[in-house]
Amino acid sequence: MTASRVLVTGATGYIGGRLVPRLLARGYTVRVLARSPQKLTDVPWAGDVEVVQGDLHDPEAVARAVQDVDVVYYLVHSMRARGDFDEEESSAARTVAEAAEAADVGRIVYLGALHPDGELSRHLRSRVAVGRILLDSGVPTVVLQAGVVIGSGSASFEMIRHLTEVLPYMPAPRWVRNRIQPIAIRDVLHYLLAAAELPPEVSRAFDIGGPDILRYGQMMNAYALEAGLRQRPIASLPVFTPWLASQWVNLVTPIPRSLAVPIIESLQYDCVMREHDIDAVIPPPPEGLTGYRRSVRLALARERAGEVETSWQDASVAGAPSDPLPSDPEWSGHTVYTDVRERESTADPELLWRVVEGIGGERGWYSFPLAWALRGWADKLVGGVGLRRGRRDADHLNTGDALDWWRVERIERGRSLRLRAEMLVPGRAWLELSVRPRDGGGSQYYQRAVFFPLGLSGRLYWFAILPFHGVIFNGMANRIVYEAEHPKAASRVARPLAEPDPSREQHRDRPGQQEPRRASSR
Repeated sequence: MTASRVLVTGATGYIGGRLVPRLLARGYTVRVLARSPQKLTDVPWAGDVEVVQGDLHDPEAVARAVQDVDVVYYLVHSMRARGDFDEEESSAARTVAEAAEAADVGRIVYLGALHPDGELSRHLRSRVAVGRILLDSGVPTVVLQAGVVIGSGSASFEMIRHLTEVLPYMPAPRWVRNRIQPIAIRDVLHYLLAAAELPPEVSRAFDIGGPDILRYGQMMNAYALEAGLRQRPIASLPVFTPWLASQWVNLVTPIPRSLAVPIIESLQYDCVMREHDIDAVIPPPPEGLTGYRRSVRLALARERAGEVETSWQDASVAGAPSDPLPSDPEWSGHTVYTDVRERESTADPELLWRVVEGIGGERGWYSFPLAWALRGWADKLVGGVGLRRGRRDADHLNTGDALDWWRVERIERGRSLRLRAEMLVPGRAWLELSVRPRDGGGSQYYQRAVFFPLGLSGRLYWFAILPFHGVIFNGMANRIVYEAEHPKAASRVARPLAEPDPSREQHRDRPGQQEPRRASSR
């Protein structure tokens, strides 16, 4: 089979975001189905793909997306810990299967999960069910079943990294003794790309994995060696239930509880390849499969160089608000609270913008670090993302990037940044930061926090934190301006403002992206 047109679902996720540019590099015509196309605004390949807006539960959108394509990549999986996610996933798979068969699609490629026979966690059962639905579609289908994926920015790698680096001694659940066959992200992509060219008679599930079979404790200590750390003593404790272990992971790593639960539930079982039939249809890479320690070494090098291509953070947190900030005229009839700060600065607008774009992560939020830290820990305690999620690049942000407990909802480079809160609060919250040149030189800094309360609890929450706003938001505005006006700011944000990328310009300055206006409480 020779494919030329492919559809990628899950293109905004960790795997899909890496697969798309590699498909383009091989000459494929790529279409993506995205529920929120704005999340693709700043990816380098945005101008090279066709985007169909919709989700997998919308039969009409799926039918449009699969029209005239040769291969459908199904790279979507819910990481919710509650609710009817398994039925929703099966329903979405049936929608895609029916649409693909009706459109005479040549192949479906699905990335599933390694699993043993017998009893499985709810998430593993759901992934197995999706694979069966796609295999029964009547369309030739390859299900690639992978275990722990190791690469810069992967959730599994980040969990191993933070558990190992934070804890000098590791009290651990019994699953640290389970056997796991990790696979490097580069090898996952190798199999995904090759699967598009398989002949139609190949239609089945295949196990894929790296060359090493390790216990989870061995993976942590191998990471320690590659990171230049002491190996960690690990004690297996039977009292650590999956629920308790997920709370522990939530507290000591950036992985939120909503993501930790399905990961840890899957680690309750030995996840190793039961067969190696994949070798007969897709040979290993010419240089061989990547061993675990080398995959860790490569991931660490990428993270240290600030070259993380995609991250688990790219996926929105379950339960976080996803609607964009309503424009001011639509606030009529709704309760909204705002905190507005403005400052004049002698700094050049470009330098002030660099300080704004460099906010968060290791640099922090320029005001009352203890208050931010306490609020971050409080969020982690109730299962939120907290502040330790950080940012992918120390100096540059793109639409859709995670930034501590915020998500970049819109960035107008050099002018404005709008962040949407993904912390757990009784309402919806945004933070806007913008820079404007002043007549006669210098710049104007504008900062606005917006909160839409949910019921009485939301109103009580706003007024409970109101006394801290004068310290936090006022201090933030003052410090950002100070950093831009003093020479040491140049060393904190050393890299120059990036030159515009012509391939991205068509996605900026869209209608409706006007300058934010001051609002008052209603």
